[in-house]
Amino acid sequence: MSAEKLDFQAEVSKLLHIVTHSLYSDREVFLRELISNASDACDKLRYAALTRPELTEGNGEFAITVTIDKDRRTLTVSDNGIGMNRDDLIENLGTIAHSGTGAFLEQMEKAEDGGVSLIGQFGVGFYASFMVAEKVEVLSRKAGEGNAWHWESEGTGSYEIAEGERPGPGTDVILHIRKDADEFLEAERIRQIIKTYSDHIAIPIRLKATPEEEGETVNQASALWTRAKQDISEEQYKEFYHHIAHAFDEPWGWLHTHVEGKVDYTLLLYIPGQKPFDLFRPERKHGVKLYVKRVFITEDCEDLVPPYLRFLRGVVDTEDLPLNVSRELLQNNPLIGHIRNAITKRVIKELERRAAKDKEAYETFWNNFGAVLKEGLYEDPGNREKLLKLARFRSAKSDGLISLEDYRNAMVEGQKAIYYITGEDSEALRQSPQLEGYLARGIDVLLLTDPIDDFWPQMSDEYEGLPLRSVTRGQADLDDIAAKDDKGDEKKENAAKGDIAVLTAIFKQALGDEVSDVRSSARLTSSAVCLVAGDTGLDMHLERLLKQQNQLEALNKRILEINPDHPLIRNLAAKAKDKAARKLIEDAAHLLLDQARVIEGEPLPDPAAFARRQSEFLLRALPEDADGQTPAAADDTAEKSAESADKTAKAEEDR
Repeated sequence: MSAEKLDFQAEVSKLLHIVTHSLYSDREVFLRELISNASDACDKLRYAALTRPELTEGNGEFAITVTIDKDRRTLTVSDNGIGMNRDDLIENLGTIAHSGTGAFLEQMEKAEDGGVSLIGQFGVGFYASFMVAEKVEVLSRKAGEGNAWHWESEGTGSYEIAEGERPGPGTDVILHIRKDADEFLEAERIRQIIKTYSDHIAIPIRLKATPEEEGETVNQASALWTRAKQDISEEQYKEFYHHIAHAFDEPWGWLHTHVEGKVDYTLLLYIPGQKPFDLFRPERKHGVKLYVKRVFITEDCEDLVPPYLRFLRGVVDTEDLPLNVSRELLQNNPLIGHIRNAITKRVIKELERRAAKDKEAYETFWNNFGAVLKEGLYEDPGNREKLLKLARFRSAKSDGLISLEDYRNAMVEGQKAIYYITGEDSEALRQSPQLEGYLARGIDVLLLTDPIDDFWPQMSDEYEGLPLRSVTRGQADLDDIAAKDDKGDEKKENAAKGDIAVLTAIFKQALGDEVSDVRSSARLTSSAVCLVAGDTGLDMHLERLLKQQNQLEALNKRILEINPDHPLIRNLAAKAKDKAARKLIEDAAHLLLDQARVIEGEPLPDPAAFARRQSEFLLRALPEDADGQTPAAADDTAEKSAESADKTAKAEEDR
């Protein structure tokens, strides 16, 4: 059968271009990736053979073989695992079937080392082969099928695929080594790489210095998590993380424990040092593999880890499940629920320990995974109190992250709640007019910018007896707290409250159904107006989010709050009883409402009317014209002439 030539998916071509046109100081990692893939293939066949034992008939012991052929300048990594057929080769080697591919490639292009530290993290470690190979061949036969398939590429824009020959199931990856990579044809160098990166692999790795040799096993070939902790070095722990997570970063921390009792199981769990690319995929899958008696079962057991701990990587090995347990039965198995609760409890306890021991390191963790951990505040009421203590926040008064306990300790006298505001950018939130009255009184406000922040406060509405309140909803309960600059000058008492009441009434009448109310504000100090939601309404940012997702047909009507001490409001209030200024005040009401909408990032319902009113106000502010009239006076004259003309026309019509 002649070879079929196919093009790589565009993202693969771009990835290969980055790989093959970059220089790397740690090219040796390609071998770790190929051995990890071979190990996974053996694990998958071992699991499949539990229900279909015929798949491994005549296959012998699972093993990985690395063969050097200096004459042909090839390095071959072979396994007798699950293997691939034609469709598998196209899907696994010709495409990157992951969401977030664009973001991944963008980060690779920006990376100073060309992106090698990101390759494994995205699960595309196979392509690292092209760092050392000018051509790569893959010969594979899927277990249970008779045909083998041959895949070949030089790492350019295409690859060829055709039928091949292989005596049993498994895969051979044949690398034709570049001239500048001779070190990878030396047996001692390959042995050193295997011992460094793959010693923990539970399957024997045999090294053949020539194709004719029988080969020697160069790794310990025992599951790392089954060894005693005192027998495992820090480097071995880190290398196992690289293997199990297909990652190049250093782990932020790990948890290794064996539990005996109602359920016997071993945990070896890692918290990554960098944020995985699939962290916010809609299916929210975790990266923890389930083993039974050292036999790989699945990495898709949804109930093994709660979604808000999906950043975890590692293994869970239990003695108490049957080897032939199906993935469907796992979903409702009470033993899985017991292990899940234990994982959650131990991870939270470890995070508490690290948060108390090393504040700087914990902030690194929180910047990576805090947005995910906060999902537990919404989803896990049983652990909500502990998660609230672990949570860290940015605030209007602090430069770094603070805990709710930090916030509580810094509360001012008379403060009875924890205040927050939600939005998309912390710097923009700091400029929000709703914060002014709080900051003027020395009250800090938490700045919540993660998507989940719009939801969890509805479920976790208090901390240690203190209610959590949004500064954009309801009345500002600040009457009992004096402002920092309040020196008893009775500023508010001196304001013309009667005129403000008249102005508020005119604003209400002018705005009509555009707002639910107009009222004097206690939360404003320097801004003239702001919008807030009612006491029983949704938070404004949450409303806008639901509207964008078509979960709401329209936004609820807002309350317009006016600052009685702002010069503009005081001047308007002084004219409130002047009938000649009525149109000026009504236009000002609409302008100020639109101004408040702009500050909130909401669209203007009538941009043309806004522009017209703004132009008229600017015209009134100009100096006198050549006729000696101010624009405002000219405008009044024109308005009176128009009124006179209207009256004349009506009289004629009546006659």
